[in-house]
Amino acid sequence: MNLQSLFRDFNPSKFIVHCSLFTFITLFCLRLDNYIDWPYWAIFAPLWIWKGIAALGASIGAIVWCRYPHYRLEGDSYTQFKAMLISLSLHLILLMFELLACDKLTSNRNLWVLVFIPLIFGSVASVGACVWAVKHDRSFELELFLAVNALLFVSLPLKLDGFVNWSWEVVIVPMWIVVCLSLVSVLYNIIFCGIMMRTPEISLQQKKAALNSAIGNACTVLPLLCFQVIIADKLDNELKFPFIVVFSPLLVAIFTLIILSFSAKGGNKWWFGIRKSFSQFLLSTMPFLQEYGNISYHTDNGGQSIPLDSTNVHLSEYEKHDKKSKKGLKNDSMKPVVPIISIDLPD
Repeated sequence: MNLQSLFRDFNPSKFIVHCSLFTFITLFCLRLDNYIDWPYWAIFAPLWIWKGIAALGASIGAIVWCRYPHYRLEGDSYTQFKAMLISLSLHLILLMFELLACDKLTSNRNLWVLVFIPLIFGSVASVGACVWAVKHDRSFELELFLAVNALLFVSLPLKLDGFVNWSWEVVIVPMWIVVCLSLVSVLYNIIFCGIMMRTPEISLQQKKAALNSAIGNACTVLPLLCFQVIIADKLDNELKFPFIVVFSPLLVAIFTLIILSFSAKGGNKWWFGIRKSFSQFLLSTMPFLQEYGNISYHTDNGGQSIPLDSTNVHLSEYEKHDKKSKKGLKNDSMKPVVPIISIDLPD
């Protein structure tokens, strides 16, 4: 394992989100199968932790933004701060939906149509957020997920409340459309990877990146397709499998996303007001990690620790010393060997 690239490319935001979803889905399936009898407020705890971290990170970032105005002049700070606020608003919308859904599952006193109103509103707002992200060259995964599933958030509560009598395969038609488009993307990545592998002018690093992208997309989209087929048959009472088995393809896809978060890069630098990449912040906070990650860093005039892409300084000094010693040995071997002459002196 290359710990240097692990520190540099790790995306903590995606790691937290995917781990929270993985834990929540596992607990929810065990609750539906009656393996555990926990209240739904405890089942939703991983999602509360996710939203709590997001709210805390945005609050600290806003405090740093207001308290230190000169930080606003650093690069694209305005764009990143606005992106953080947009992400926080979507997280709050998701939190409102989760609270209503948890209350519905616990007390059953509201209609599902009312529960899904925050998601419908969030889907409409996500369209504008996606346009803003494209205009400012920002990533928009959460915004895109909410925007493309707007029709699903309308048909799903209608089916749950009994207003429509459609089969579940018809209800999740918006998901079929999204997954089919994702399959086209997977096919494109596989073909592109094959072309890259057979082109000698392409560097080895680019070939590895194309291969990892193709494998990651395939291991994410194909399990999602299997999950949609199985969950539709399960809800239509055509399968008798437990929910933990039905949701296992979805868990495989989320686990793949957890692994991919270690090479996802990116991330907003204004979460928690750190104003730097996660690797730089981690090394400046805990410098002893440079020994394990084999990463050297130096302190500039501003007092910020900047990791270097080179190997450890001690290792480079050792290599220089080793070269000098080898050079000295080589020079000594080329000198003529003179026998030692012992001269006996008289007493």
